Amino acid sequence: MPARLKKAGLPYLLLLPGLGFLAVFFLVPLVIMWIESLKTGTIDTGFTLTWEFSNYTDALSDYNEQFLRSFEYAGLATLFALLIGYPLAYVIAFRGGRWRNALLLAVIVPFFVTYLLRTISWETILSDDGLVLDVLRGIGIVSENGRLLDTTVSVVAGITYNYLPFMILPLYASLERIDGRLLEAGYDLYGRRRDVFLRVTLPLSMPGVVAGTLLTFIPAAGDFINAELLGTPRQYMIGNVIQSRYLEVADYPTAAALSFLLMAFMLIIVLIWARIAGTEALLGTEGERR
Repeated sequence: MPARLKKAGLPYLLLLPGLGFLAVFFLVPLVIMWIESLKTGTIDTGFTLTWEFSNYTDALSDYNEQFLRSFEYAGLATLFALLIGYPLAYVIAFRGGRWRNALLLAVIVPFFVTYLLRTISWETILSDDGLVLDVLRGIGIVSENGRLLDTTVSVVAGITYNYLPFMILPLYASLERIDGRLLEAGYDLYGRRRDVFLRVTLPLSMPGVVAGTLLTFIPAAGDFINAELLGTPRQYMIGNVIQSRYLEVADYPTAAALSFLLMAFMLIIVLIWARIAGTEALLGTEGERR
């Protein structure tokens, strides 16, 4: 019996290092930030815990435009990443052949370059003297006095590019797990490639779509580097406001309140998405059960 109990308790024992790490580096800072969000004062006079819950309502009313803009940009970037990433993941999974590993490496290689440097490179790509703008002006998509840099287009493009691998990799993993025999049966039943894709491939790849959507949307909504470098204050997102309140204005209670509001909205979105897609698709187990 002692040996059996010891064996049963081993998994919990193995969890202790991870739980301890999360407690020290996530839970404790989270509690500190929550306490900070309920304080009043200034950097000169000091901050006092007064349980000022109005910090949340004030922060939401003052910066609702930045919240909406963040979700708009994140939603657009997620949609574009899905439209770009799904065909690419499909080709790698089903048509990659001996080039599959090389194509996957090409998707992952951008991670070897720092996020900041990748974003700065887009400043050069989309600059007024860049080749991209010259081409778009030449074919009439952009007017002679038009710009790409410092616009909504540049910010969304930068977010899409930087988070594209977060969409491609889950999609590839989901597509790669599809049993080829199911596709063969689909061709026997439906015949046309389009019907097989819509009735077999796409439903079976939904766990990857759900996971990729969340992995792209959540960090994109909190991003501030792309709006800072590729946009103007008119394109600032809620992440820019939080960064400014923490590091420039030193308004810690408002910054902490905004951070908690952002986390709360993200949690609500995840719960709604889980309700729509189903918890099995959210956890990536739907395809395994099928």
